[in-house]
Amino acid sequence: MLDLIYETPKPKVIAGAKHDWELVIGMEVHAQVASNAKLFSGASTKFGAEPNSNVSFVDAAMPGMLPVINEFCVEQAVRTGLGLKARINLWSAFDRKNYFYPDLPQGYQISQLYHPLVGEGEILVDMSPGVARKVRIERIHMEQDAGKSIHDMDPAMSFVDLNRTGVCLMEIVSRPDIRGPEEAAAYVTKLRQILRYLGTCDGNMQNGNLRADVNVSICRPGQYEKYMESQDFSHLGTRCEIKNMNSMRFIQAAIEYEARRQIAIVEAGGEVVQETRLYDPDRNETRSMRSKEEAHDYRYFPDPDLLPLEIEQSWIDEIAVNLPELPDAKKARFVLEFGLSEYDASVLTADLANAAYFEEVAAGAGDGKLAANWVINELFGRLKKEDHSIEESPVSPAQLAAIVRLIKSDAISGKIAKDLFEIVYTTGGDPERIVEERGMKQVTDTGAIEQAVAEIIAANPAQVEKAQANPKLAGWFVGQVMKSTGGKANPKAVNDIVMARLGL
Repeated sequence: MLDLIYETPKPKVIAGAKHDWELVIGMEVHAQVASNAKLFSGASTKFGAEPNSNVSFVDAAMPGMLPVINEFCVEQAVRTGLGLKARINLWSAFDRKNYFYPDLPQGYQISQLYHPLVGEGEILVDMSPGVARKVRIERIHMEQDAGKSIHDMDPAMSFVDLNRTGVCLMEIVSRPDIRGPEEAAAYVTKLRQILRYLGTCDGNMQNGNLRADVNVSICRPGQYEKYMESQDFSHLGTRCEIKNMNSMRFIQAAIEYEARRQIAIVEAGGEVVQETRLYDPDRNETRSMRSKEEAHDYRYFPDPDLLPLEIEQSWIDEIAVNLPELPDAKKARFVLEFGLSEYDASVLTADLANAAYFEEVAAGAGDGKLAANWVINELFGRLKKEDHSIEESPVSPAQLAAIVRLIKSDAISGKIAKDLFEIVYTTGGDPERIVEERGMKQVTDTGAIEQAVAEIIAANPAQVEKAQANPKLAGWFVGQVMKSTGGKANPKAVNDIVMARLGL
């Protein structure tokens, strides 16, 4: 695999009234595992079902009901860890995290604090071609999701939907390596991309299947480097956590606001209080939710109903062998195999379905660069304009490959190719047959082109004098010939013949 060379981006600097400040950000991303059943029960995980219809006795915490671990959920978490180049722990254990929420019937959440399934890993966060931030993953632990409280259905009452209760979550905890709002959004985007490639989470943020808690603190320039040398958090400011962010735009806006709020407090001589905050997008501000709990506040203890989780290395190795090609490897291969720019490769690999579509076009066309140009500029552009996904494309990979082949063989010009693409996009059909039946083939007969050039030169003596005085004006003749041939003449042949006839 080709290793793409990158440099580390500079941290975001915010100018306060007295000093410059840098941001330090860590993320706790909750990713709902893609599985048919919940972590400790056989209840369905299907989204959008009738409220409280996907609830087993275990989920409802009925007396005497015991949790039974879902092996597939464990496998999905292991796949995720391997995809993030993380250490998989052969021995892990579940703990009870005690707190009261109306949508958590047990009165506690089964989680992993002291012995998580997945240890340290890393993600390479692409910021722009040649610029990327390596973010360390501290751990991934499995836990139950809570249900959902609904407050807007009645002015006097709240309702509880327990369908989500017990669904398996992976909490993916990063180190405080992210240095700005744009990097935070790019981190979540890259993590979501990897999870979707792996098939371990669908990444649907609108449904709450992927959501992030953002820890924000500030420090003076130079302090972060001291932290990196010593791993001593005293060099960094007090962090505040912004809960349940499910929008890239809101993540950036919340971090920007929170950083400036903390700067104002510190520069006024105050101290930032460690707490959990919520972001209000209507007011574009964060507000206090509760004081930040520590581990002892939750009274963690080993779950007495679950034995420690022991897995074998041979099982991990089997999962690793069957991992798909991941985004970084695919992007590097596209650059090496097809000669694409890093930017184009990034666009094509942003989504697994997009990448698969392109590869099919490239294979059928026999020209990766030309295929990439048409997939990105023509197809993606049109789909975006009409708000369609690649799965909804009316042009199949085989059809687009046929169009690219026709261009490559000089059977049609670039202008005619765009007309052909429009026909295929709107009405369908075989591109090669359409070209034949509609007489769209490019004129490559130099005799016919020479005759057209001669007629236009003879009819425009004044324009000939101008072009001979200023060769840049020769393009006018090329345009006229293309117009007279209905865009069918080979543009290169036309240009060569025009230049020769004008003596340029």
